[in-house]
Amino acid sequence: MGKNVSDGNKLTNAAARGDWREVERLLTEKKVDANAVNKYEQTALQVMMLGSTLVAEELLKNGAEPNVQDKWGFTPAHDVARNGFLDTMMVLTKYKADVNIRDATGCLPIHLAAKEGYLDLVQYLAPKSSILQKNSNGQTPLDLARASNRTGVVAWLEEQLQAMEIQTPH
Repeated sequence: MGKNVSDGNKLTNAAARGDWREVERLLTEKKVDANAVNKYEQTALQVMMLGSTLVAEELLKNGAEPNVQDKWGFTPAHDVARNGFLDTMMVLTKYKADVNIRDATGCLPIHLAAKEGYLDLVQYLAPKSSILQKNSNGQTPLDLARASNRTGVVAWLEEQLQAMEIQTPH
């Protein structure tokens, strides 16, 4: 195994554990590339403990690519939205994560947050994204929230759509 994959394994393992101190040490003292991949071709940002904002911040400030996609088209923002970590999403967007990248099914992070019922994330993403965007199946974030019975998200999205209709003369 080459140095790069070995370094990538060390960095991704530390990130997956949420071990901020080890991530910082590897990046600053050992000069490991923040975008080094592990044996599964994944970066530390892709496998980090999602609720670990310190790890995310350390990786990103050291040059980690915030919009790296896996084979399903998921970016870290998709993973964070699907799992409900608003703090981590805020760190990602601070470092230019694009919340309008589609995954393999055409979903944006807001689709995943709505489907899972994370109202705080939907509210945070809405001004940065589009609540009208349809995925490959023609579903909007509201459609996914309804299908998953996420009543709080449904109510909020319906309010937003009504407000948009009022502002748009027919």
